[in-house]
Amino acid sequence: MGLKTKEIMNKPNKPKSGSGKPKSSGKLKPTGEKKFGKNPTSKFGKKETSFKKTVTPKAKPKSDSDEIRLNKYISNSGICSRREADVYITSGNVKVNGEVVMELGYKVKPTDKVVFDGALLSPEKKEYVLLNKPKNFSTSANATQNNVANLINGASKYKLLPIGRMDSTTTGLLLFTNDNDMITKFTQESQRSSKIYQVSLDRNLKYEDLEKVQKGLTIEERKVFVEEISYVEGQPKTEIGLKVRTSNVKVVRTIFEKLGYDVLKVDRVVFAGLTKKNLPRGNWRYLTDQEIINLKNS
Repeated sequence: MGLKTKEIMNKPNKPKSGSGKPKSSGKLKPTGEKKFGKNPTSKFGKKETSFKKTVTPKAKPKSDSDEIRLNKYISNSGICSRREADVYITSGNVKVNGEVVMELGYKVKPTDKVVFDGALLSPEKKEYVLLNKPKNFSTSANATQNNVANLINGASKYKLLPIGRMDSTTTGLLLFTNDNDMITKFTQESQRSSKIYQVSLDRNLKYEDLEKVQKGLTIEERKVFVEEISYVEGQPKTEIGLKVRTSNVKVVRTIFEKLGYDVLKVDRVVFAGLTKKNLPRGNWRYLTDQEIINLKNS
């Protein structure tokens, strides 16, 4: 079982090409996934922005400690690099408080309204933290000492929220971020990214039940489909690999409970191409730039 992805880095519309403008970065590489083994049932146009009048606001004092350079502000928003931001600025694609700014080195305050290529930006730097969640920690707001947020203390000065829910008995990958667009993307029912779970049952999964799951089950008057299901290679037939698009762990449990099995353990081993490689249980790490790009384009 494996997922091959083709990453295409979507960037804001640039002005028409001209001298002195940097070219885009090189090719992207797909992120690998963990394989469960053999599956007995699987068959396996640019927009140009023009301005009739360009207005450059008066320079601001350089002594204010809370001011940052405009290109850094744009970079912190996750749109592009500082170097690329300079190109957009000098091309007239950035407005500050309603006025076009083309001055390199121009400084803004966190309270300023910065519009980039028509989109309002947030000054808060987007951060992404991947946790390999242990048992006895929950995403529930009612959990205090055992809230998953306690496991990533010190990871960011911003408030990072988990993507999706995970109960205290479920383990595995849980992504945290302050990127509201990404949170919305991965919690929508229409989202397309795959997650892989290893499920431990109280008894061997019958082959005919495995086929039923593969064909799709009706749960609460709704058809639930999985991408792949297989016995985990080299382990008892109580260990099942399940590849689905939903990030709702409750659905994973319900699939097997519908067939009369008790689910002893659910472990998320892959989340949208991210794996547990070199990430021990209870530990967290920051995503790489390439992984962030892959998530945005998945």
